[in-house]
Order: sequence, then structure tokens, then C-alpha cells
Amino acid sequence: MSRKKRKVRHPTGSLDTKITNTGYSEGGASRSRSTLRGYNPLKSSPRADIDANLNTLRNRSSDMYINSPIGASAVNTNRANVIGAGLRVVPKIDYKLLGMTADEAKAWQHRTQQEFSLWADSVHCDLYRKHSFYDMQDIAYLSYLVDGDAWAAIKYRKPTMGSIYSTKIQLFEASRVCNPNDMAAYSNTDNMTVESRNSVNNNRILNGVEIDADGAVVAYWVANRVPYDPTNNSQRLEWTRVEAFGRRTGMPLILQVSHEERPEQYRGVPYLAPAIEVLKQVSRYTNAELSAAIIKSFFTLFFTTSGTTSDLGDVLSETYAPAEQIDPDDLRHIEVGPGTLNLLPSGVDVKAIDGSRTQSTFEEFTNSLIAQIGASLGIPSEVLMNRFQSSYSAARAALLQASTMFRTRRTWFARDFCQPVYEAWLAEAVAIGRIDAPGFGADPLITQAWTGASWYGPVMGLLDPVKEVNGAALRVKYGFSTAEREAAELTGTSYDDNVDQIALERDAWAKNGMAYPRADNTEAQGAGGGDTG
Repeated sequence: MSRKKRKVRHPTGSLDTKITNTGYSEGGASRSRSTLRGYNPLKSSPRADIDANLNTLRNRSSDMYINSPIGASAVNTNRANVIGAGLRVVPKIDYKLLGMTADEAKAWQHRTQQEFSLWADSVHCDLYRKHSFYDMQDIAYLSYLVDGDAWAAIKYRKPTMGSIYSTKIQLFEASRVCNPNDMAAYSNTDNMTVESRNSVNNNRILNGVEIDADGAVVAYWVANRVPYDPTNNSQRLEWTRVEAFGRRTGMPLILQVSHEERPEQYRGVPYLAPAIEVLKQVSRYTNAELSAAIIKSFFTLFFTTSGTTSDLGDVLSETYAPAEQIDPDDLRHIEVGPGTLNLLPSGVDVKAIDGSRTQSTFEEFTNSLIAQIGASLGIPSEVLMNRFQSSYSAARAALLQASTMFRTRRTWFARDFCQPVYEAWLAEAVAIGRIDAPGFGADPLITQAWTGASWYGPVMGLLDPVKEVNGAALRVKYGFSTAEREAAELTGTSYDDNVDQIALERDAWAKNGMAYPRADNTEAQGAGGGDTG
């Protein structure tokens, strides 16, 4: 029996068919619209887009922080609201998993917090013995904003006089993490090799970060000094390979504080990077307007004479001392200043150029640009400029919007810097017997239960304290928050410390026959009484 041949169905279209009017081809991807015809940007890998431009971005970001008032305000506003005087730890162990009671957990947490303060408040926690842990937080966060990432090494040194702990933190410049033996490192330009190889294991090294075949970070290459340093000619530039994690403990040896924006990105981008161009233009515009205003305010007279210059020179010599006069025949030195007199050579005249400038649009125009800068940096313009001229609701909305960004960055920083440092310190405190934590280091789950902690930073400004406090009281009353959290976020204090202090104050009032004020601002009926609600 012969098999019947089946017809083969061919597709009705082909790859050569021209597709028009679909999707973004008539929108953002259009190549025919006049507004987009010459707009052909390219997106490449993080190495090409970010790593190859890091030095330029760092240099310009640093300049904007140092020389641009708006750039400095953006960075300093971040520092003040994210870090402030330093993030404080409040241990929060999982006492149920550890088989402890709530009272036992509270006592352990209080003891651990005191012990950590012994280490963190001292300069002995710093390898350089210059800063406390809270000061180092501010320095690290500033480096993160300006350079794109901040770096710290956790090292151990023999305890010195006045210290009982070996754990030390060393902060170092982001530019020190770079590819080894790269001669272009001496030039501080973008000619540095983005990628190199470790000749021992053939791992790739991307801007000082060594990764394995899977792309996992295994080590960092750290120079012994800043590569580009024209003032340091005595110290030979050398690199050290530092493993990312300890071989026995698995704990980090190097901390990198950064906020990556793309997959396969290993180095951070400076915070001011999206706004560098506008910041520079606003700075130039402001300087130009300032110079114009200064020049316009000058009162300058020009004298011309048909005779010799010495005729009027005799008159001017009686008014100005010889050291204050300039050569009237030298046209390169015509002075403009307050109350300045210039003697022009014979035949030379001054043509006035209309210097009147309207500054009515200056503030409006710059405010518009500042709003764009703030939007790109996540800061409302009112907060960026520390200027609140609108209603209470608008000002509070700006503060709330900014506080959301500040809290997010605080969470990042606490997770990347503060918490790893706390865990490294706690491991030593347990090892030397200062803190009792059964099972610490033996079981990862138990270790995690012991190392739980919350970090609290500066409080948000209160525009209306009564409304803020009433809102906090309602959140606690209905279980949306805790008294501990509200105390930390409203006043930056510890709720437990507040309760203890209030108890002492109540006793003092009672001993003096005074009625302690109630929570509703009315006096209690009896001495020492009071409503805690």
C-alpha cells in the first residue's frame, strides 16, 4: 500500500518581511522621527559603561563635593540624615530559638550592648587609633557617596594598653582597590586596564576584584598606597591579594559598601554621577551671575586726555600712592573695581557695553535645575537646599519623601558595614569569654540567632512635635510599632533607658512632695502618681 503524501505547510511570512508600525519602532526606538534620528546611544557591559569610566567619575564627583555648594549639600544632607552621629546597635536575639525567656534575653542584650560600646566608643577599634566606630561610619559613608564604594578591612592585632579586644577596622581609599601591576594606575585616568588575570589560578580581576569562573568574588587586590600620589615618591607601589572570606570561619575579611545598579557589576558608581553635568553647569552659571553682579556694582572712572599722560598723572599722583598706580601706557592692565580711576593713553577711549542684566529669571531658572538635581539624587529640592517656604503639609511631605530614601540607605549601610563589624566583634567577645553565647559558631542557625540586631540612626526633624508624638502614641497603642522603635526614631533615645530614668525622676519628685506630670499634661492627684498611658 502506498502512503499518501502529505502537503508540507509553509509559513506565510518570512524573516525578510519588513515590519513597520509595531511597538516602539514608532516611539522611543524610532529612527525616522527628526527628534530621535541622531539619537543613538549605546549600552554595553558594566565593565565598558561603568568600570572604564570610574576614575573620571570619581574625580568629577570629588570636585563637585568640594567646589559645588549644591553638590556638597547633597552629600552632607545624606550624611546628616543617614549616619548623623553614628548608627547605634540594639541587639535583638531570637530568644525563643535559643531557649531563653524574655527577661533572660533582655538582660543578655543589655549586657552585650554595654560590651559593644566599650569597644566601639574607643579609638582602639580603629587600626589607625584615630576614630571611634561611629566616626568611622561617617567616613565610610562619605567615601561611599563620593567614590561609589567604601572599603574596610577587618584585622586582628594584639590588644594594646586600654583595650581588651584584638578586632580592628581599617578604612582605606577606594582607588587602592585596583588591578595589580597596572602602570596606568600612576596617571589617575581612565586608561587603567579594566580586566586582568591572576597568573596563578587564571581568575579574572575586574578593577581589583578577583572573581572565579562563576563570577563569585574570591579576593581583592589592594595597593599599599593610593596609586596616583605625586607627593609620595619614597614608597614603592605594591599590591596584596586579600581573600574575601576567612578560610576557617567564612567571615568577611574585606567589607565593600556599595550599591550596584546592574548584574555583573563589581564596583559602585559615585552618588553624584547622574547629576554631575547639571551641577557643573549650575555652578558655572552661578559664578557668572555673581561675577557680573560684582562688576556691575563697581564705580570706575576713565580719564582721557588729548595731551600727554603725564599731565593727568601729576593729578592722580596726589591722590594715589606710587604703589597703588599702574603704568597708564600698559593697556594690558586696565583696572575695574570700587572707586577705581584709570588714566587712558592719548587717543584711547572706552566704549560702554550695556552691562544691565536681568536677574528676575535667575532664581526661577536655577530652582528648576536644582529640582532636577534633587530628583536624580532622590532628595526633594526643599531638603536639598534646606529651605522650606511652603505650607506645613508640603514641607512635611518633602521630609517624608526624603526620609524614605534616607532610611533605605541606612538599611544598606547597616547591612554592608555595621552588621558585619558587629558580628566580627561578637565572635571575638564570645571566644575570649566576655559574652556567653552557647552554640555560637557551631551551628549557623544558632549563630544567626545570637547576632540579630537593629541599627538606629538620626531622627527626622519634627515640624509639629505634638502631631508627631500623638501619631507615635497611636502606632504603639494599636500595635503598628513599638515603644522602643518610636523612642529611637523620634528622639534617638533608648526606651529602656528612658523608663529607668523616668522612674528615678518620679522618685525624686515624690521625695520633694511634688506631683509628677501626667501624660496628658495635667498633674496627678497624689504625690508620685501619674498616668503612664
